Amino acid sequence: MTASISDNPLLQTEGLPKFDRIRAEHVEPAIRELLARLNADLDALERDVKPTWEATVARLSAITEPIGLAWGVVNHLMGVQNSPELRQAHAAVEGDVVETFMRIGQSVPLYRALKGLREGPEWKKLDPAQHRIIDASIRDAELSGVGLEGEARERFQDIERELAELSTRFTNNVIDANKAWSMTLTKPEEVEGLPPSALAMAAQMAKQGLAEGAPEPTPEKGPWRITLDAPSYVPFLEHSRRPELREKLYRAFVTRASSGDSDNGTLIERILTLRREKARLLGYSSFAEVSLAAKMAPGVQAVEQLLGELRNAARSRARKEHTELTEYARRKTGSASLELKLWDVPFWAERLREERYAYTDEELRPYFALPRVLDGLFDTAKRLFGVTVRAADGEVPVWDPSVRFFRVADESGKDIAAFYLDPYSRPATKRGGAWMNGALDRKRKPDGGLRLPVAYLVCNATPPVGNKPALLTFREVETLFHEFGHGLQHMLTRVDYPEAAGINNVEWDAVELPSQFMENWCFHEETLSKLARHVDSGESLPKHLQDKIRAGRIYRAASMSLRQVYFATLDLELHHRYQPGSDGQAGFLEVQKRVAAENTVLPPLPEDRFLCSFTHIFAGGYAAGYYSYKWAEVLSADAFSAFEEAGLADSQALARTGRRFRDTVLALGGSRHPLEVFQEFRGRAPSTQPLLKQTGLLDSQELESTAPMM
Repeated sequence: MTASISDNPLLQTEGLPKFDRIRAEHVEPAIRELLARLNADLDALERDVKPTWEATVARLSAITEPIGLAWGVVNHLMGVQNSPELRQAHAAVEGDVVETFMRIGQSVPLYRALKGLREGPEWKKLDPAQHRIIDASIRDAELSGVGLEGEARERFQDIERELAELSTRFTNNVIDANKAWSMTLTKPEEVEGLPPSALAMAAQMAKQGLAEGAPEPTPEKGPWRITLDAPSYVPFLEHSRRPELREKLYRAFVTRASSGDSDNGTLIERILTLRREKARLLGYSSFAEVSLAAKMAPGVQAVEQLLGELRNAARSRARKEHTELTEYARRKTGSASLELKLWDVPFWAERLREERYAYTDEELRPYFALPRVLDGLFDTAKRLFGVTVRAADGEVPVWDPSVRFFRVADESGKDIAAFYLDPYSRPATKRGGAWMNGALDRKRKPDGGLRLPVAYLVCNATPPVGNKPALLTFREVETLFHEFGHGLQHMLTRVDYPEAAGINNVEWDAVELPSQFMENWCFHEETLSKLARHVDSGESLPKHLQDKIRAGRIYRAASMSLRQVYFATLDLELHHRYQPGSDGQAGFLEVQKRVAAENTVLPPLPEDRFLCSFTHIFAGGYAAGYYSYKWAEVLSADAFSAFEEAGLADSQALARTGRRFRDTVLALGGSRHPLEVFQEFRGRAPSTQPLLKQTGLLDSQELESTAPMM
């Protein structure tokens, strides 16, 4: 082994990644070295694999772990510290990584051994978690084309390689499109209505790319740079009093990555074509059926039934909400014939919300300083689940100075997990959105020791401006709670097999249960009192504002619900019924238009290309699975209703219910089917009733008529 290889930080297999040492030039040599080792180990495995747990699952886990760890770090950096050099290195080896993992999925000797294990004498000696892992491995092998031979097998492999490459290109195009567009404003009247925090951020953004010697931008005098990144885009649409500038920004946003070098339109057709061909090769009639074969929902019909129920509950009320908003805007403008455009809705919705609930996002922001919010979040975790979170900054290397590190201890004070928190938006190097990923999975080592789980929690909140801590919007607070919910399931797992620890082997449409469940606590009185204190005075958020936040939770709930149903229906339609290429190059746009007619109040613009930046379904694992947000929302609302029934003001009852939630939903991970886990916690099958009630979409007289979900 060469000196450069031996010193490569991506080759370490113990401890946490050396983010202070990892560079783009380490990627290709490390990954090639690890792939060579893995392929040699696979040769040996396939020659003498036996139908036992140790000889199949445990051995495969041991030989694939080094590449899993290294490739996980590379993909993490692609999301949070993107650069041309890293992209090039990633692209150079991505195809080989895909091919090697395809080889594992299509290994006939391994597949036969797993089936032999399931049918042999050792099966009875294994625990339920091991049964689940083996069943999932057999299913995944079948969905990976293990049964294909000859030309069909070669074609399947070509499809998988191309899909991986297209997915990466899709994400990179969205990042590039976001980076390429901005709007610099120089006159105070152009930023009229923008709150101080948005002005400060816009001035801060304007500093980038300034000519040498140019005067420093200020929040008061500008210039101000507006971008397509959410912390910039959302406040501008909600507050700018210049409809023509809102329109310009909105049109840029919905046409991102749809032209020039970063055009994802052709990629979409290709992705959908390849997915459909892949499904046919596997013996399914659509890619949606392939996707659902590994999910909690029993089939496309069950998903469409749920979406139909939610659509029926939301659509007429969403239309009423729009009529009400239009009438409000007409009164305020004195224009009796005013018709709201798509870029007007956020602005007037925010004005009506401010008037109805008598508070603004900006008024709340000083109460949500990130350090205080974190204290409140960690206090909630302690009260509900008995875990203590403590800062451990400086103990491990990080990829950006703003990244923090924390350790998690159980009730006895023993460390059980840790996590990184990357809280702020960095449009030039970090993709949008928020997510949780595993850095390390919990694992029982061969010597009996335990490797503790470590999570990456990534948000894109408004960064600090000046010398104040970051002041979050309430939605950013909810997002933080959401990602921490994912993190809790990863960190509080008690499963010792990495294949089913944390969120691993949890059906995709159940993965959002803990995250959406945690959002409920942002509205809980005691929790809100602890995390919402004024950044300067330390005073608690006044009770009348807390009450208004809770009341405002169902503000335009029908419109929000219908929006998610629209996305989920469109996703399912593209992956189930649509035949790519049948309607020419842009056939998917016709599907969008048709689905929008049934699922939106205001139709999209003719030039709307939001699908070109819909990374969730074209690059993020949600293909034919976007419905999972609503499916899991049903589960999370129902789970939270157990706490409501116990009594939200009764701390002992909350702790008892919280420990039960911890010991089932958070602890069992993918070791058991999510329906079984849910029923153990809740004592019954899940129902849509609590969600419809929580979002104000169910009248009290309708409560008894809503059937269980499954």
